[in-house]
Amino acid sequence: MNMSTISHPRSINHVGVGVADLDAAITWYTNVMGFSVVKKAFSVTSDGGYDGEMAVNVLGKAFRKMRMAHLAAANGVGFEIFQLIDPPHERKTQSLEYWKNGFFHICVTDPNVEELVKSITSHGGKQLSRIWLIEPEQPRYRMCYCEDPFGNILEIYSHNYEMLYGGI
Repeated sequence: MNMSTISHPRSINHVGVGVADLDAAITWYTNVMGFSVVKKAFSVTSDGGYDGEMAVNVLGKAFRKMRMAHLAAANGVGFEIFQLIDPPHERKTQSLEYWKNGFFHICVTDPNVEELVKSITSHGGKQLSRIWLIEPEQPRYRMCYCEDPFGNILEIYSHNYEMLYGGI
């Protein structure tokens, strides 16, 4: 790819996450993470018209039925939640499979990392790492890895990405 042809950075539109219980995930992500519901839960079936055709095309011929909802973070990045029904959702045996290719976590920004970690753990999630200083000489920049109750990995940063790594 010729890098000189890119005229601007692309923005992240949304992240898709699989869960075993869509309703519980909507409640958890709105109450704990503060995400807002953009489109309430709805079903998609393989024989359900245009949405069904699209799902089969994207997910494959084994797809039969799912429920999904659309949420959004404060900065407008979408958070798409899927509950596969047929074939059924299968939880990974180990959530943090960092050695495998693909996306393995999402990161949210909250200036009070400690309080968000407490909220995550008191609402069924897990704290996977201690709260670390991103750079030891910069004690205000902190991070922590957690897991939601559905097996998805969450990282929490105290400051935005560009500020941490771009010197902004």
